[in-house]
Amino acid sequence: MHPGLDSYNFAPADRYVEFGVENHMFIVGHVLIWHNQTPRWVFQDDQGNPVDRNTLLARMRAHIFAVVGRYKGKIGGWDVVNEALDEGGRLRQSPWFKIIGEDYIAKAFEFAHEADPTAQLYYNDYSLENSSKRLGAIALIKRLQSQGIPVAGVGLQGHYKLNWPSAMQLDQTIESFAQIGVKVDITELDMDVLPPATRSQAADITMNFALQAKLNPYTNGLPDSVQQNIAKRYADLFAVLVKHHKDVNRVTFWGVTDADSWLNNWPVRGRTAYPLLFDRNCQPKPAFDAVIQTARSGK
Repeated sequence: MHPGLDSYNFAPADRYVEFGVENHMFIVGHVLIWHNQTPRWVFQDDQGNPVDRNTLLARMRAHIFAVVGRYKGKIGGWDVVNEALDEGGRLRQSPWFKIIGEDYIAKAFEFAHEADPTAQLYYNDYSLENSSKRLGAIALIKRLQSQGIPVAGVGLQGHYKLNWPSAMQLDQTIESFAQIGVKVDITELDMDVLPPATRSQAADITMNFALQAKLNPYTNGLPDSVQQNIAKRYADLFAVLVKHHKDVNRVTFWGVTDADSWLNNWPVRGRTAYPLLFDRNCQPKPAFDAVIQTARSGK
């Protein structure tokens, strides 16, 4: 969207927003400030040296005002900052942090609120179901709240596995954020059912492992036993979400069909993944029925 200091490519985002407006949808913008997939020019001068704090703040403000301002009144909520914490709940040593300082997060929220005072503003991250990282996020949001910065919600990415997080972990996580007065959004939900390539629960897009047969066991289709495990897992997690429906704003899946999922290529490129509610032929899976049944039974 912003490949050079004075150049923007709004065409794909314009089509996305136009579709949402035409279909009367609540549109979410993802994401304004992130340490990944940010062009190097943002952090460097013409000689390739790191810019100073004031320069980077000016670039941050210009970017946020250009993007948020363009869709003011159309996009209802923004993931302002994404993945600012490490696994221990400490602020990640990103270029944003190293150049600006820890207040870069507050500044991003301030700029976004100034650009569109009506938009909801969110902090988004993965693995917040783990207590150490969750405590870091709670401390971060409390600091922002103490400065009068409007944080409408926290996004749990929801890149889940068959054995993580437990229903209790999700339950405790939603309760913890509700206690500090913020809503919870499940922002990138999917269910990785393939053998893990690493012990890490992180969703760091830079991880990359070689394709091996043992890591790609379902190339010819998913056994029914695994299909049923996925369905039960989704049902168990949605039971928690239904229980906390007053504190959960929305659930957004990270893709529509299994064929579309990023997990076909992360963290192992070329795998056959089955993480969503619709299969490669766009047909609902048992997991879809399980989610619907759980939602209906919880009313």
